[in-house]
Amino acid sequence: MADKQFSFPRFRPEGSGASGRAANWAVIGIFLILAFAAIAAGRDFLMPVTLAALLFFVFTPLRRLARRRGIPDALTATGVTLGLIVTVALIALAASGPINQAAQNLPTIKIRLEQKFSELRESFEELQQAAQEIEEVQNADDNGDEPPTVRVEEVGDSPLTSMMKFTPAILGQVVFTLFLLFFMLASGDLLYLKIVQSFDSMAEKRSAYLALRQIEDSLGNYLGAITIINAGLALAIGLAMFAWGMPGAILFGISAFVLNYIPYLGAIMGVVVSGTVALVVMPGVFWPLMVAGTYMLLTALEGQVITPYFVSRRLQMNTVVVFLAVALWAWLWSVIGMIIAVPVLVVLRVLADYVPGWEKFGNFLAGEDPPTIEDEDEEEARDIVEAGAEAEDESAARDATAAVLTEDKADR
Repeated sequence: MADKQFSFPRFRPEGSGASGRAANWAVIGIFLILAFAAIAAGRDFLMPVTLAALLFFVFTPLRRLARRRGIPDALTATGVTLGLIVTVALIALAASGPINQAAQNLPTIKIRLEQKFSELRESFEELQQAAQEIEEVQNADDNGDEPPTVRVEEVGDSPLTSMMKFTPAILGQVVFTLFLLFFMLASGDLLYLKIVQSFDSMAEKRSAYLALRQIEDSLGNYLGAITIINAGLALAIGLAMFAWGMPGAILFGISAFVLNYIPYLGAIMGVVVSGTVALVVMPGVFWPLMVAGTYMLLTALEGQVITPYFVSRRLQMNTVVVFLAVALWAWLWSVIGMIIAVPVLVVLRVLADYVPGWEKFGNFLAGEDPPTIEDEDEEEARDIVEAGAEAEDESAARDATAAVLTEDKADR
C-alpha cells in the first residue's frame, strides 16, 4: 500500500449527533450540485484544460527521459506538440476522402435508407392498416367546412451543416489544448514543485510527489496499452469491412480506433454505423446484420479477452462505475467527456491510495481485484457476501449472515 501521509481539509460541523451529520450531508449535496453545474457551464474552458493536464502526465516521463539525455524541456515540448499535430493531421487526411465521398452521396444514401425502411415496414402491414383506420376515423370526425390544417415542420440543420458550424469552436479548443500542453511541458518540474510546496511536512511533500509519479505511471500504462489495442482493433475492423465489400474501409478502421476510447458506448455506436451503412450498400437485411455482427464480435473479443489480458489488473475498474462515469461525462461534456471518463477514474483511483479516508472509495472503483484496505472491513465484507451468495432468498441470506455474525462475536 502506498504511503498515506498528506491530508486534505475536511468539513467538520459544529453540531453533533444526527443534526450535525444532516448538516454535513446537506453542505456536501449543495457543493456537488454547484460543482456539476460549474463543470457543465465551463465546458468550453475546462475540456481543453483537462485534456492538457492528462496529456501532461502522459508525456512527462518522456520529457524527463529527454532531460537526462541533455535535451532541453522546451525542445521536448515542441517535439511532442508537433508530433500530436502531425498525428491528428494524418488521421484527418486519411479520413477526408471517405468523408467527402459520403457527403457527396448523401441524397443517394437517404433514398436507399428510405427504401430499406419501407421494405421493413411492409412486414408490419397489419399495424399500418390499423393506423390508417384510426386516421380515417379521425378525418370522419372533422368538420368538412373548416379549412384543412397545414402542419409546418421545422427542418433542422443537416449533419454536415452542424459540423461546419462547430468546426471553428473545436479547432479553437484543440489549439488551446496544444498551447497549454506546450507550456506545461516546457516549464519542466515547476508544476510539480508548486504542488509539493503546498503541503507542510516533509512526509506530506514526499507523499504528494509520489502520488504525482504514480499518476504518471498509471495513465501512461493505461493509455499506452489502450492505444496499442485500439490500433490492432482498427486494423482488424478495417480488414473485415474490406472483406465484406463495405465502402470506406479505412474510415471504419479510423472510427473504430477513436470510438474504442469510449467504453461500451463506442462499440455500440460502431455497430450501429456499420449496420446502417451496410443497409445502404447491401441487398436485403441478412447481410447488413452479418456486417454489424462482425463488428460486434471483434469489439467483444477486444473488450472481454484482449484488454483484460494486457491491461494491468491494478488499472481495471468496476464496470458499473465505468459505465456510469461515461454516461455522466457524456451528459456534461459530450464526446470529449466520454473519452476522458476512464482516465479521470484512473487518476481518482491513484489518489484514493494516498488521501486518508479515500480507501473505501478506491475499493469501490476497483475491478475484480480491489486494493487491500488496512482494516478489517474488507475481510468482514467478503465473509458476509460469500456466506449470503449461497442463499436462495432473503430469509436464507438472513440466517447465513447471522451465522457469520455469531462466529465473529465468538472470536472477539
